[in-house]
Amino acid sequence: MVQTLWLACEMEEIARLHQGEEMTANTALISLQIHGDDRGSLIALENGLNLPFDVKRVYYIYGTKPDVARGFHAHKKLKQLLIAVSGSVTVKCEYADRKKEYTLNRPDEGLLIEGFVWREMHDFSPDCVLVVLADEYYSESDYIRDYRRFLNLEKETNK
Repeated sequence: MVQTLWLACEMEEIARLHQGEEMTANTALISLQIHGDDRGSLIALENGLNLPFDVKRVYYIYGTKPDVARGFHAHKKLKQLLIAVSGSVTVKCEYADRKKEYTLNRPDEGLLIEGFVWREMHDFSPDCVLVVLADEYYSESDYIRDYRRFLNLEKETNK
């Protein structure tokens, strides 16, 4: 009974957040154009030109200890672009009964994660710097941090 009430409240919140929109989930690798010469290389990221969304927030993860995994959450509607500007990391994504695994190890390639996707980051190299661009400011209410809750919500929204 309590779980049913809790799930109903969660579904109501998601419906309110998306204002009738269907919840989307997607992942895709995106190539970023390198500009370079004998001095080195440069990659420019520009809203409206080569980014799939307007950026409101940028953060980076670095110095991750050996054998430490990060992530273990989903977002209700946030869009993110993850770029390993140095080193490498494995990103595991799950949505709509699909599981995908990506190795990010090139500064000219980003992983686009849109919407209701469970993500986990593993196998950080010691020199990994993972830059994350997001289409919204930080909002704890957009996070799903419990895997069972994620599965239940996904099941309910895909009926």
